[in-house]
Amino acid sequence: MNRTLAVARMQLVNKQTFIWVPLLIIAGAFVVSWLIYFIITSAMGDAPARGQGFNGASQAALWYFLVIGVQAMSLTFPFSQAMSVTRRTFYLGTGLLAAGTGAVLATLYTLLAVPELATGGWGVGSYMFAVPWVTDGAWYEGWLFFFAVTLLVFVLGFWVATIYKRFGSAVLTTLLMGLALAIVALIALVTWQGWWGNVGAWFAAQTPLTMALWMLALTVALGISSYGTLRRATP
Repeated sequence: MNRTLAVARMQLVNKQTFIWVPLLIIAGAFVVSWLIYFIITSAMGDAPARGQGFNGASQAALWYFLVIGVQAMSLTFPFSQAMSVTRRTFYLGTGLLAAGTGAVLATLYTLLAVPELATGGWGVGSYMFAVPWVTDGAWYEGWLFFFAVTLLVFVLGFWVATIYKRFGSAVLTTLLMGLALAIVALIALVTWQGWWGNVGAWFAAQTPLTMALWMLALTVALGISSYGTLRRATP
């Protein structure tokens, strides 16, 4: 356990990657979106309602975790091997830090949604953290949804980096193209079979909690695949 925590601390040597850059992205997205809605409110005279005022800026920091996942593998993994850290310990330490960071971000979003709703979108109808549908239910459902999204995006970036380290850019590119073709084939199958109604009904029946659980299941699958590839990856 001590070695696992040491890997987490090693990842935090450059605090900009896991701490300051995500916070700067959140702050920048908030300021820009607030200014835009301030201009809109000034021109219209009334602040937009929540359904109209959600700006989607909250996803900016979440997508950055894809970059963090790539960097956690590609930049830190070679250094960890030079320090005689086992691959299992590196994997567990990095995963622990990712989960902790995701929990902090989910908590931050959940807490900031409270004053956002209380002030009518910070006074101008700009809703960034109170995401419709996600935060409409119990607070823990929204928290788990944000946590699951963050962790999934991080693991996806980590998975891509492990494939690159193990097989190189040609195999990674081929794999991503294969996944894209598989998605297109699936869309074609659903279209030809007329299943879009069933697909829409399934999504409509989901809640933030169930979607979070589906994302966590996918995260576990990608995590297992990443560990299997990491064991044979070249630093």
